Amino acid sequence: MKSKQIFGLNPNVFFLGLISFLTDVSSEMIFTLLPLFLFNVLQAPITIIGLIEGAAESIASLLKIFSGWLSDRLGKRKRLTILGYVLSTFAKPFMYIATTWSVAFGVRFADRVGKGMRTAPLDALVADSLTPEQRGKGFGLHRAMDTFGALVGIVSAVVVIFLWQGENWALARATYQQLVLIGVIPAVLALFIFFFVREPERQMPKGVSPTAKLGSLLSGFDKRFKIFLGIIFLFTLGNSSDAFLILRAQNLGNPVLYILLMLVLFNFVYASLSTPAGILSDKLGRKRIILLGWLIYALVYLGFALVPPSASWQLWLLFGLYGVYYGLAEGVARAFVADLVPAERRGTAYGLFHGVVGIALLPASLIAGCLWQAVNPAAPFLFGAGLAFLAMIVLLVLIKE
Repeated sequence: MKSKQIFGLNPNVFFLGLISFLTDVSSEMIFTLLPLFLFNVLQAPITIIGLIEGAAESIASLLKIFSGWLSDRLGKRKRLTILGYVLSTFAKPFMYIATTWSVAFGVRFADRVGKGMRTAPLDALVADSLTPEQRGKGFGLHRAMDTFGALVGIVSAVVVIFLWQGENWALARATYQQLVLIGVIPAVLALFIFFFVREPERQMPKGVSPTAKLGSLLSGFDKRFKIFLGIIFLFTLGNSSDAFLILRAQNLGNPVLYILLMLVLFNFVYASLSTPAGILSDKLGRKRIILLGWLIYALVYLGFALVPPSASWQLWLLFGLYGVYYGLAEGVARAFVADLVPAERRGTAYGLFHGVVGIALLPASLIAGCLWQAVNPAAPFLFGAGLAFLAMIVLLVLIKE
Protein backbone atom coordinates (compact mmCIF):
# COMPACT_ATOMS: atom_id res chain seq x y z
CA MET A 1 0.00 0.00 0.00
CA LYS A 2 1.32 3.43 -0.91
CA SER A 3 2.50 5.38 2.12
CA LYS A 4 0.94 8.71 2.98
CA GLN A 5 2.60 11.68 1.28
CA ILE A 6 2.72 15.44 1.82
CA PHE A 7 2.95 17.62 -1.31
CA GLY A 8 3.49 14.37 -3.25
CA LEU A 9 6.64 13.57 -1.26
CA ASN A 10 7.70 11.42 1.67
CA PRO A 11 6.51 13.14 4.92
CA ASN A 12 10.14 13.26 6.08
CA VAL A 13 10.86 16.00 3.54
CA PHE A 14 8.06 18.20 4.92
CA PHE A 15 8.92 17.65 8.60
CA LEU A 16 12.63 18.19 8.03
CA GLY A 17 11.68 21.35 6.13
CA LEU A 18 9.55 22.47 9.08
CA ILE A 19 12.49 21.90 11.43
CA SER A 20 14.69 23.98 9.13
CA PHE A 21 11.98 26.65 8.95
CA LEU A 22 11.83 27.09 12.73
CA THR A 23 15.60 26.92 13.13
CA ASP A 24 16.12 29.57 10.48
CA VAL A 25 13.58 31.86 12.14
CA SER A 26 15.81 31.61 15.20
CA SER A 27 19.16 31.90 13.41
CA GLU A 28 18.18 34.90 11.30
CA MET A 29 16.89 36.79 14.34
CA ILE A 30 20.12 36.17 16.23
CA PHE A 31 22.88 36.02 13.61
CA THR A 32 21.77 38.14 10.61
CA LEU A 33 22.76 41.33 12.41
CA LEU A 34 25.84 39.79 14.01
CA PRO A 35 28.23 41.60 11.58
CA LEU A 36 26.67 44.96 12.50
CA PHE A 37 26.65 44.00 16.21
CA LEU A 38 30.35 43.13 15.99
CA PHE A 39 31.27 46.22 13.98
CA ASN A 40 29.05 48.89 15.57
CA VAL A 41 28.58 47.67 19.16
CA LEU A 42 31.65 45.54 19.92
CA GLN A 43 33.96 47.64 17.70
CA ALA A 44 35.49 44.63 15.92
CA PRO A 45 37.54 45.45 12.77
CA ILE A 46 36.48 44.12 9.38
CA THR A 47 39.33 41.59 9.30
CA ILE A 48 38.15 40.10 12.62
CA ILE A 49 34.58 39.81 11.27
CA GLY A 50 35.92 37.95 8.25
CA LEU A 51 37.99 35.72 10.56
CA ILE A 52 35.00 34.92 12.79
CA GLU A 53 32.74 33.96 9.90
CA GLY A 54 35.40 32.11 7.93
CA ALA A 55 37.09 30.26 10.82
CA ALA A 56 33.84 29.09 12.39
CA GLU A 57 32.60 27.73 9.07
CA SER A 58 35.90 26.12 8.10
CA ILE A 59 36.57 24.34 11.39
CA ALA A 60 33.00 23.10 11.53
CA SER A 61 33.42 21.81 7.99
CA LEU A 62 35.66 19.03 9.26
CA LEU A 63 32.70 17.89 11.33
CA LYS A 64 30.49 17.92 8.24
CA ILE A 65 32.86 15.45 6.60
CA PHE A 66 33.09 13.27 9.71
CA SER A 67 29.38 13.31 10.50
CA GLY A 68 28.47 12.47 6.91
CA TRP A 69 30.89 9.53 6.90
CA LEU A 70 29.65 8.41 10.33
CA SER A 71 26.02 8.46 9.19
CA ASP A 72 26.98 6.06 6.40
CA ARG A 73 28.84 3.76 8.78
CA LEU A 74 26.10 3.73 11.41
CA GLY A 75 23.21 3.71 8.97
CA LYS A 76 21.58 6.29 11.27
CA ARG A 77 21.15 9.79 9.90
CA LYS A 78 18.49 11.00 12.33
CA ARG A 79 20.52 10.74 15.55
CA LEU A 80 23.38 12.84 14.24
CA THR A 81 20.97 15.38 12.79
CA ILE A 82 19.25 15.78 16.16
CA LEU A 83 22.61 16.13 17.95
CA GLY A 84 23.61 18.98 15.65
CA TYR A 85 20.36 20.87 16.17
CA VAL A 86 20.56 20.43 19.95
CA LEU A 87 24.10 21.85 20.11
CA SER A 88 23.19 24.92 18.04
CA THR A 89 20.06 25.53 20.10
CA PHE A 90 21.91 25.43 23.41
CA ALA A 91 24.68 27.74 22.13
CA LYS A 92 22.44 30.59 20.98
CA PRO A 93 21.35 31.98 24.39
CA PHE A 94 24.97 32.79 25.23
CA MET A 95 24.94 35.61 22.67
CA TYR A 96 22.94 37.48 25.32
CA ILE A 97 26.08 37.92 27.45
CA ALA A 98 28.52 38.64 24.61
CA THR A 99 30.46 41.81 25.45
CA THR A 100 33.60 41.15 23.38
CA TRP A 101 34.15 39.78 19.91
CA SER A 102 35.95 36.74 21.38
CA VAL A 103 32.80 35.69 23.26
CA ALA A 104 30.72 36.20 20.12
CA PHE A 105 33.22 34.08 18.21
CA GLY A 106 32.87 31.27 20.76
CA VAL A 107 29.09 31.25 20.42
CA ARG A 108 29.22 31.46 16.65
CA PHE A 109 31.74 28.62 16.61
CA ALA A 110 29.52 26.38 18.76
CA ASP A 111 26.53 27.16 16.54
CA ARG A 112 28.51 26.27 13.42
CA VAL A 113 29.79 23.07 15.04
CA GLY A 114 26.16 22.10 15.53
CA LYS A 115 25.49 22.86 11.89
CA GLY A 116 28.55 20.82 10.97
CA MET A 117 27.18 17.86 12.88
CA ARG A 118 23.76 17.95 11.22
CA THR A 119 24.18 19.25 7.67
CA ALA A 120 25.48 16.17 5.83
CA PRO A 121 23.27 13.63 7.66
CA LEU A 122 20.28 15.95 7.11
CA ASP A 123 20.84 16.21 3.35
CA ALA A 124 21.43 12.45 3.15
CA LEU A 125 18.21 11.88 5.13
CA VAL A 126 16.31 14.04 2.62
CA ALA A 127 17.91 12.20 -0.31
CA ASP A 128 17.12 8.79 1.24
CA SER A 129 13.47 9.86 1.44
CA LEU A 130 13.20 10.72 -2.27
CA THR A 131 13.10 8.83 -5.55
CA PRO A 132 15.56 9.98 -8.27
CA GLU A 133 12.69 11.64 -10.17
CA GLN A 134 11.75 13.71 -7.09
CA ARG A 135 15.18 14.94 -6.00
CA GLY A 136 15.00 18.39 -7.52
CA LYS A 137 11.47 18.98 -6.22
CA GLY A 138 12.27 17.53 -2.77
CA PHE A 139 15.45 19.54 -2.19
CA GLY A 140 13.75 22.59 -3.65
CA LEU A 141 10.86 22.28 -1.19
CA HIS A 142 13.26 21.81 1.72
CA ARG A 143 15.29 24.88 0.73
CA ALA A 144 12.07 26.88 0.26
CA MET A 145 10.83 26.06 3.77
CA ASP A 146 14.27 26.78 5.20
CA THR A 147 14.39 30.13 3.45
CA PHE A 148 10.85 31.16 4.36
CA GLY A 149 12.03 30.62 7.94
CA ALA A 150 14.83 33.09 7.29
CA LEU A 151 12.28 35.52 5.87
CA VAL A 152 10.08 35.26 8.98
CA GLY A 153 13.16 35.64 11.18
CA ILE A 154 14.27 38.85 9.49
CA VAL A 155 10.76 40.35 9.56
CA SER A 156 10.58 39.46 13.25
CA ALA A 157 13.91 41.23 13.79
CA VAL A 158 12.50 44.36 12.11
CA VAL A 159 9.47 44.29 14.43
CA VAL A 160 11.60 43.79 17.54
CA ILE A 161 13.96 46.63 16.61
CA PHE A 162 11.04 48.96 15.93
CA LEU A 163 9.35 48.09 19.25
CA TRP A 164 12.53 48.53 21.29
CA GLN A 165 14.16 51.44 19.46
CA GLY A 166 11.40 53.22 17.58
CA GLU A 167 12.85 55.09 14.62
CA ASN A 168 16.41 54.92 15.94
CA TRP A 169 17.84 52.31 13.56
CA ALA A 170 21.40 52.20 14.90
CA LEU A 171 21.54 48.76 16.53
CA ALA A 172 21.84 48.91 20.34
CA ARG A 173 23.11 46.17 22.64
CA ALA A 174 19.85 45.97 24.61
CA THR A 175 17.88 45.48 21.40
CA TYR A 176 20.19 42.74 20.22
CA GLN A 177 19.75 40.98 23.57
CA GLN A 178 15.98 40.99 23.04
CA LEU A 179 16.50 39.42 19.61
CA VAL A 180 18.48 36.63 21.27
CA LEU A 181 15.85 35.94 23.93
CA ILE A 182 12.98 35.78 21.43
CA GLY A 183 15.01 33.96 18.79
CA VAL A 184 15.77 30.98 21.01
CA ILE A 185 12.07 30.02 21.24
CA PRO A 186 11.54 28.66 17.68
CA ALA A 187 14.87 26.78 17.87
CA VAL A 188 13.59 24.88 20.91
CA LEU A 189 10.23 24.18 19.22
CA ALA A 190 12.04 22.72 16.20
CA LEU A 191 13.51 19.93 18.32
CA PHE A 192 10.05 18.50 19.06
CA ILE A 193 9.29 18.04 15.33
CA PHE A 194 11.82 15.20 15.20
CA PHE A 195 9.17 12.93 16.74
CA PHE A 196 7.53 12.89 13.28
CA VAL A 197 10.71 12.06 11.31
CA ARG A 198 11.35 8.41 10.43
CA GLU A 199 14.67 6.81 9.48
CA PRO A 200 14.17 5.39 5.94
CA GLU A 201 15.11 1.75 5.39
CA ARG A 202 18.15 1.33 3.18
CA GLN A 203 20.75 -1.27 2.31
CA MET A 204 24.13 -0.89 3.99
CA PRO A 205 27.38 -2.42 2.71
CA LYS A 206 28.52 -5.41 4.73
CA GLY A 207 31.93 -6.17 6.19
CA VAL A 208 33.46 -2.74 5.69
CA SER A 209 35.99 -1.34 8.16
CA PRO A 210 34.95 2.17 9.20
CA THR A 211 38.57 3.12 9.94
CA ALA A 212 39.73 2.11 6.48
CA LYS A 213 36.91 4.03 4.86
CA LEU A 214 37.65 7.15 6.91
CA GLY A 215 41.20 7.09 5.62
CA SER A 216 40.11 7.01 1.98
CA LEU A 217 37.03 9.18 1.80
CA LEU A 218 37.20 9.85 -1.94
CA SER A 219 37.75 6.25 -3.02
CA GLY A 220 34.89 4.67 -4.94
CA PHE A 221 33.33 7.95 -6.06
CA ASP A 222 32.65 8.82 -9.69
CA LYS A 223 35.26 11.06 -11.33
CA ARG A 224 32.56 13.64 -12.04
CA PHE A 225 31.84 14.01 -8.32
CA LYS A 226 35.52 14.62 -7.55
CA ILE A 227 35.74 17.25 -10.29
CA PHE A 228 32.53 18.86 -9.02
CA LEU A 229 34.08 19.20 -5.55
CA GLY A 230 37.06 21.01 -7.09
CA ILE A 231 34.77 23.35 -9.00
CA ILE A 232 32.75 24.08 -5.85
CA PHE A 233 35.98 24.96 -4.02
CA LEU A 234 36.95 27.36 -6.82
CA PHE A 235 33.54 29.02 -6.82
CA THR A 236 33.40 29.31 -3.02
CA LEU A 237 36.87 30.84 -2.82
CA GLY A 238 35.32 33.98 -4.29
CA ASN A 239 32.04 33.59 -2.41
CA SER A 240 32.91 35.17 0.94
CA SER A 241 30.49 35.34 3.85
CA ASP A 242 27.24 37.19 3.20
CA ALA A 243 28.31 39.39 6.10
CA PHE A 244 30.22 41.40 3.50
CA LEU A 245 27.02 42.08 1.57
CA ILE A 246 25.47 43.51 4.73
CA LEU A 247 28.56 45.59 5.44
CA ARG A 248 28.61 46.80 1.81
CA ALA A 249 25.00 47.92 2.08
CA GLN A 250 25.89 49.90 5.22
CA ASN A 251 29.04 51.23 3.53
CA LEU A 252 26.81 52.70 0.81
CA GLY A 253 24.80 54.61 3.40
CA ASN A 254 21.82 52.36 4.12
CA PRO A 255 20.38 52.20 7.66
CA VAL A 256 19.70 48.92 9.48
CA LEU A 257 15.99 49.02 8.56
CA TYR A 258 16.71 49.18 4.82
CA ILE A 259 19.31 46.42 5.08
CA LEU A 260 16.85 44.15 6.87
CA LEU A 261 14.18 44.84 4.27
CA MET A 262 16.67 44.07 1.49
CA LEU A 263 17.30 40.73 3.21
CA VAL A 264 13.54 40.16 3.37
CA LEU A 265 13.40 40.67 -0.41
CA PHE A 266 16.37 38.34 -0.92
CA ASN A 267 14.85 35.54 1.16
CA PHE A 268 11.40 35.94 -0.41
CA VAL A 269 12.82 35.55 -3.91
CA TYR A 270 15.07 32.67 -2.82
CA ALA A 271 12.22 30.78 -1.14
CA SER A 272 9.80 31.40 -4.00
CA LEU A 273 12.14 30.06 -6.69
CA SER A 274 13.68 27.06 -4.89
CA THR A 275 10.89 24.56 -5.58
CA PRO A 276 10.20 25.61 -9.22
CA ALA A 277 13.96 25.53 -9.92
CA GLY A 278 14.20 22.05 -8.43
CA ILE A 279 11.28 20.80 -10.52
CA LEU A 280 12.85 22.39 -13.61
CA SER A 281 16.14 20.63 -12.90
CA ASP A 282 14.29 17.28 -12.78
CA LYS A 283 13.23 17.96 -16.38
CA LEU A 284 16.12 19.93 -17.93
CA GLY A 285 19.09 18.65 -15.93
CA ARG A 286 20.90 20.04 -12.88
CA LYS A 287 23.95 21.42 -14.70
CA ARG A 288 22.02 23.96 -16.79
CA ILE A 289 20.21 25.37 -13.76
CA ILE A 290 23.43 25.61 -11.72
CA LEU A 291 25.21 27.42 -14.57
CA LEU A 292 22.36 29.91 -14.87
CA GLY A 293 22.46 30.52 -11.12
CA TRP A 294 26.22 31.09 -11.14
CA LEU A 295 25.94 33.50 -14.06
CA ILE A 296 23.42 35.59 -12.12
CA TYR A 297 25.69 35.42 -9.06
CA ALA A 298 28.65 36.78 -11.03
CA LEU A 299 26.58 39.66 -12.40
CA VAL A 300 25.24 40.46 -8.92
CA TYR A 301 28.74 40.60 -7.46
CA LEU A 302 29.80 42.91 -10.29
CA GLY A 303 26.83 45.07 -9.35
CA PHE A 304 27.85 45.20 -5.68
CA ALA A 305 31.32 46.30 -6.78
CA LEU A 306 30.22 49.00 -9.21
CA VAL A 307 27.08 50.53 -7.65
CA PRO A 308 27.81 54.15 -6.63
CA PRO A 309 26.72 55.55 -3.23
CA SER A 310 24.45 58.05 -4.98
CA ALA A 311 22.47 55.17 -6.50
CA SER A 312 22.36 52.76 -3.59
CA TRP A 313 18.70 52.09 -4.47
CA GLN A 314 20.18 49.64 -6.97
CA LEU A 315 21.04 47.42 -4.02
CA TRP A 316 17.37 46.46 -3.82
CA LEU A 317 17.58 45.00 -7.32
CA LEU A 318 20.89 43.30 -6.52
CA PHE A 319 19.57 41.66 -3.35
CA GLY A 320 16.55 40.43 -5.30
CA LEU A 321 18.78 38.95 -8.01
CA TYR A 322 20.97 37.42 -5.32
CA GLY A 323 17.86 35.56 -4.20
CA VAL A 324 17.41 34.33 -7.78
CA TYR A 325 20.94 32.88 -7.69
CA TYR A 326 20.29 31.07 -4.42
CA GLY A 327 16.90 29.81 -5.58
CA LEU A 328 18.40 28.36 -8.75
CA ALA A 329 21.65 26.91 -7.44
CA GLU A 330 21.45 25.85 -3.79
CA GLY A 331 18.87 23.07 -3.77
CA VAL A 332 19.77 21.92 -7.28
CA ALA A 333 23.46 21.53 -6.35
CA ARG A 334 22.46 19.24 -3.45
CA ALA A 335 20.26 17.19 -5.74
CA PHE A 336 23.16 16.99 -8.22
CA VAL A 337 25.37 15.46 -5.52
CA ALA A 338 22.80 12.68 -5.03
CA ASP A 339 22.84 12.07 -8.80
CA LEU A 340 26.61 11.62 -8.83
CA VAL A 341 27.13 9.21 -5.90
CA PRO A 342 25.92 5.74 -4.79
CA ALA A 343 23.09 5.70 -2.24
CA GLU A 344 25.11 3.97 0.48
CA ARG A 345 27.72 6.76 0.43
CA ARG A 346 25.45 9.80 0.35
CA GLY A 347 26.35 10.86 3.89
CA THR A 348 30.07 10.89 3.08
CA ALA A 349 29.39 12.67 -0.22
CA TYR A 350 27.37 15.44 1.42
CA GLY A 351 30.01 15.72 4.14
CA LEU A 352 32.68 16.24 1.49
CA PHE A 353 30.49 18.67 -0.45
CA HIS A 354 29.70 20.86 2.55
CA GLY A 355 33.20 20.37 3.91
CA VAL A 356 34.78 21.76 0.76
CA VAL A 357 32.42 24.74 0.87
CA GLY A 358 33.19 25.44 4.52
CA ILE A 359 36.95 24.99 4.20
CA ALA A 360 37.02 27.40 1.25
CA LEU A 361 35.07 29.98 3.26
CA LEU A 362 38.00 30.69 5.60
CA PRO A 363 40.41 31.89 2.89
CA ALA A 364 37.47 33.42 1.01
CA SER A 365 36.44 35.56 3.98
CA LEU A 366 40.03 36.45 4.91
CA ILE A 367 40.77 37.45 1.30
CA ALA A 368 37.59 39.53 1.21
CA GLY A 369 38.47 41.27 4.48
CA CYS A 370 41.99 42.05 3.30
CA LEU A 371 40.82 43.30 -0.10
CA TRP A 372 38.20 45.50 1.61
CA GLN A 373 40.77 47.18 3.87
CA ALA A 374 43.84 47.16 1.61
CA VAL A 375 42.18 48.10 -1.70
CA ASN A 376 38.55 49.27 -1.34
CA PRO A 377 35.10 47.86 -0.41
CA ALA A 378 34.39 46.99 -4.05
CA ALA A 379 37.44 44.74 -4.48
CA PRO A 380 36.06 41.59 -2.77
CA PHE A 381 33.09 41.58 -5.13
CA LEU A 382 35.19 41.95 -8.27
CA PHE A 383 37.30 39.02 -7.06
CA GLY A 384 34.19 36.91 -6.40
CA ALA A 385 32.68 37.67 -9.80
CA GLY A 386 35.90 36.68 -11.58
CA LEU A 387 36.12 33.30 -9.84
CA ALA A 388 32.44 32.63 -10.50
CA PHE A 389 32.94 33.12 -14.25
CA LEU A 390 35.97 30.81 -14.12
CA ALA A 391 34.02 28.12 -12.21
CA MET A 392 31.24 28.30 -14.83
CA ILE A 393 33.70 27.61 -17.64
CA VAL A 394 35.24 24.63 -15.82
CA LEU A 395 31.82 23.16 -15.01
CA LEU A 396 30.65 23.60 -18.60
CA VAL A 397 33.75 21.90 -20.05
CA LEU A 398 34.60 19.13 -17.59
CA ILE A 399 31.32 17.69 -16.32
CA LYS A 400 28.83 15.89 -18.53
CA GLU A 401 25.37 14.92 -17.27
